[in-house]
Amino acid sequence: MLAGWLPLLACNLPAPARAQGSTLEYAVKAAFLFKLAAFVEWPNTLPANAFTICVVGFDPFGYLLDRAVAGQAIAGRPVAIRRLPTLSGLPLCQVAYASRQDRQLAMDVLAAVRGMPILTVTDGMRDRAARGIVNFVVVDERVRFEVDAAKAAENGLAVSSKLLSLAVDVQPRMAQ
Repeated sequence: MLAGWLPLLACNLPAPARAQGSTLEYAVKAAFLFKLAAFVEWPNTLPANAFTICVVGFDPFGYLLDRAVAGQAIAGRPVAIRRLPTLSGLPLCQVAYASRQDRQLAMDVLAAVRGMPILTVTDGMRDRAARGIVNFVVVDERVRFEVDAAKAAENGLAVSSKLLSLAVDVQPRMAQ
């Protein structure tokens, strides 16, 4: 499964795609958003029906995310996408994404799901307090990500060492 990530991590963004928010950049991020979940240890409380990825607030993906998850499954469950204009409905999500367009909304999402088994993903947040468990960054014209293992542990999730090894920055899990 790790081999499937290598082409994505090696993906250089071509000159027109270097501008923040390009279609190629968000196509790669959509694929990451879906694939990240496979590298997370989830509690046994996952719903029996769909595995839900929620985009809260501004949606930079559009059809790209729907295309990335079409026909896919996570933990044996079909993937569903929900677009939430507000925080309502977050408890029904297994992955909650908040874009860099609204820092305050991202912080509200993080606060609302703290302690819940929800993988939070933010995009380009410089302020550590506004970053989710995973935070997308563009480094050397490649879409990469940072991982906060301590925040994952707070939410009852464990991030695979394989995923941690691919991250450009890891905040370690706190000693217990």
